[in-house]
Amino acid sequence: MTSTTRSAPSTAQATTITSSLLTVQTQGRGFTDLTGEAAKFIAEAGAGTGALTLFIRHTSASLTIQENADPSVLVDLTTALARLAPEDAPWTHDAEGPDDMPGHVKTMLTQTSLNVPVLNGRLALGTWQAIYLIEHRRRPHQREVVLQFIGGNR
Repeated sequence: MTSTTRSAPSTAQATTITSSLLTVQTQGRGFTDLTGEAAKFIAEAGAGTGALTLFIRHTSASLTIQENADPSVLVDLTTALARLAPEDAPWTHDAEGPDDMPGHVKTMLTQTSLNVPVLNGRLALGTWQAIYLIEHRRRPHQREVVLQFIGGNR
């Protein structure tokens, strides 16, 4: 038999919408932890309870929530994505190089936006969770992520 528990519902009136544009310089293919920047934005917004939306404005980079404790998880995820969308496949879209179309496929397989609950002014992430930008291209890029909090203030 499965045991579940649930806290009592809480209500917050959405009285504020606060937005910011985060510019991230990537180092090339790999994961960039955005958790600290997201938490800083929530603090500066005076957020109480609500939701943080992150949206990346690109088609060859994406967002994810993943484990932040063991770096080998990120290495294995990079390997898995490379296997799912290899650069040496016979892609027809290759105007920007052999890593461009695989980058688009990897973005389609992951996410361009995330929604993270905010409770009492803090991101409601689990113990081992972090918010990451995934760069799918080999060379460094400047990426833009829109941050938007909707909810109540402290």
